Amino acid sequence: MDEASVKSWLETSLGVSRETLERIDRFVALLREESARQNLIARSTLDTLWDRHIRDSAQLYQLAGPELRSGKWIDLGSGPGLPGIVLALIGNMPITLVEVRTKRFEFLHQAIEALDLGASVTVEGCRLERVETQPFDVITARAFTALPKLFALAHRFSTPKTQWVLPKGRTAQEELEQAQRSWQGDFVLTPSQTSDDAFIVTAHNVRPRRRS
Repeated sequence: MDEASVKSWLETSLGVSRETLERIDRFVALLREESARQNLIARSTLDTLWDRHIRDSAQLYQLAGPELRSGKWIDLGSGPGLPGIVLALIGNMPITLVEVRTKRFEFLHQAIEALDLGASVTVEGCRLERVETQPFDVITARAFTALPKLFALAHRFSTPKTQWVLPKGRTAQEELEQAQRSWQGDFVLTPSQTSDDAFIVTAHNVRPRRRS
């Protein structure tokens, strides 16, 4: 989809307002400007940024349960705010972004200030292991780590009601099978709307598998 088509999709599918679209426009401008200074996103995706990054992030909000969308979210390895900043702009929910890389951490702070998101978005500039344990309603992670390690690192932020919304590439099925050797729960694989080779893993009640 081109920019106009993505904006139309955001309006019709997610009910995104014109004001919010303008804020997403500003975020896209920030991404493009900062990408000239550091490798925030692959240069090969700059021409398809609205579809490859904005719609790709927004579809996670669409997959979250309606009763959880206004709850507390955490985005692991948020990078340049994909999907965290996009989700915060769309849903205005409290969300914690975790990003250890200094330049990206600094960019996130700049974006939060420029987009007036300080009331809902916080950034943890440290390794995930150092983030204070607390429960979240939704956990997201885009290009963070493989599912078995992700569950091991982040399970302490979940409850039986927490929903995991995890975009994955073509190895999604393989990663899920590996994870299910040690973890059990209710797992669903949904094809991504932005790539024929990608999937999104949604999960509830993720817990360690009991050893027999």
